[in-house]
Formats: sequence, structure tokens, C-alpha cells
Amino acid sequence: MNERLSDALYGLGWSTVKKLPEPVAVRLGQTLADTAWKRRGKGVLRLEANLARVVPDAGPERLAELSRAGMRSYLRYWMESFRLPAWSETRIKEGFEPEGLHHLTDGLAAGKGVILALPHLGNWDLAGAWVTRNLGVPFTTVAERLKPETLYDRFVAYREGLGMEVLPHTGGSAFGTLARRLRVGGLVCLVADRDLSASGVEVTFFGDTARMPAGPAILAQQTGALLLPVTLWFDATPVMKGRVHPPVEVPETGTRAEKTSLMTQALADAFAEGIADHPEDWHMLQRLWLADLEPREQS
Repeated sequence: MNERLSDALYGLGWSTVKKLPEPVAVRLGQTLADTAWKRRGKGVLRLEANLARVVPDAGPERLAELSRAGMRSYLRYWMESFRLPAWSETRIKEGFEPEGLHHLTDGLAAGKGVILALPHLGNWDLAGAWVTRNLGVPFTTVAERLKPETLYDRFVAYREGLGMEVLPHTGGSAFGTLARRLRVGGLVCLVADRDLSASGVEVTFFGDTARMPAGPAILAQQTGALLLPVTLWFDATPVMKGRVHPPVEVPETGTRAEKTSLMTQALADAFAEGIADHPEDWHMLQRLWLADLEPREQS
């Protein structure tokens, strides 16, 4: 029943919210965010706990302000995502202003594959749509397989409609497809601040140990592709901002595991820089640090 309800609600969002005038959608998103924040559900409490690690000197009042702003940012992401399929080419092209873009365009012009690795900051779907429209570059990404299957299909259709090739996270074939795209100079975009496999790389993140996916670093090593961290943020304008960070280099020495560890730590450091600058735009409503994860049952 919960899965069917989720599917119905997302379907309602994509069919109804995109028809609203933009100011109405903005106000609706803020109202929904404030309502969820006041209810202090599990997601809000987890967001606040995560933000306490990002801003360790924040007192209760500051954390409450950050979590409220965080929920507003999170709902802005959803309102924009529901409306993106109805945005004009001009609205998409004018909706994002990245700095450091030369790292991406130079890499593509050199014929190298490029991997863009992002945390859950801002609106990564808008950034992706901007790349396909403004640069005219298609790319491949990976999506978590959601339940019910109809909900996953909705997300795939939505992102494919924005110009993305979407591969399922599970099933075993995604990595090989990504590598093939990169070897012919293609672009791959991966949200990479939360490990979904429980077999990722341990990194130091805001002073404690977390686990992040090894895929971006391994792909860069195996294909010679450029690995670029990207961070995004909102401000008081309708235009999202972003930064393409300098490349994460493959170390010259060490085993593959050692190289992967160093490169994933470099990604984590770049993510931390962007998150520390804009903590309210980090949409991490799940447990991330190992110390916060539920203990596994002993077999």
C-alpha cells in the first residue's frame, strides 16, 4: 500500500505541479517544507543530526534554522524537478550558472571521457538538463532501483526525457556500460556521497568515518577518464549556482585499492568544501557516517 501511495504521489507531482505558475510552485514547496519541518519526523531529525556534524559549533537554535532551510532547499529540488519537463530550453539554459566549466569542456575537447561526481547538493537533475541543453552533450548516469517498479520507471522516463541515459544501480551491468561510454570519450555523471553497496571506500568526512562509492575512482583508473568533483547550491535567486572542481588525479604509485582510497578521499574533501559553504543545500536525510549506521545482526 505504501509503495502504491508513493507512486501515486510522485505521479501527481509530475502531472500537476508542472502546470502551476512558478511563484505558486515556489510557495507550495516552502509550505510543504515548513509543515514537514514542524512535524519533526525521522527525515528532519536525521538531517539535523547530519548538519550537526557539518557545523559542529552550531547551537540548537542555529541547527533548527539550518534544518528548516534544508527542508526548504529539499522541497525546492522536488518542485523544480516536477516542473523541469515543462521548462523551456531558455528557462533551463538560464537556470544554472556554473564556474570552473573549463575543466569539463577542456576534458571533452581532448577526447577524454569525463566523470562528474556530485554529492546530494542543490538540484543535480537541473545541472544535468543544463549540460544536455547548453553544451549539447548527452551523458550516462545510474539510478537506485526504487520500489514499486512503476515508480522506478517514472524516474527513468523523467531523466531520459531530460537527455540522460539511465542505468539501474543493481544488476551488475552498469559498471561495464559506464566504462564503455568513457572509453569513447563520453560523459558520465554520478551522485557519489553515499554508498549504496555497503562495500565502498572509507573516508574521513567532517572529522569522522563515512563510506563512499569506489566506482568513480575505479572508472577513472580503468578508462583514463577525467574525474571532476562538482558542487551545487541555491541562493536567493531562481538561478542555481555550481562549481566544477579541478580534476582528481590518479596517483602514480600504489595498488589499485590504495589509489582508489586516495582518490575517493579527494572527492570527499571536495564535497566537504561545497557542503561546508552551503550546508542548507545538502539533502542528506539518511544515515551516512559509520558511527550512525544501525548495527548489523550477528550471524
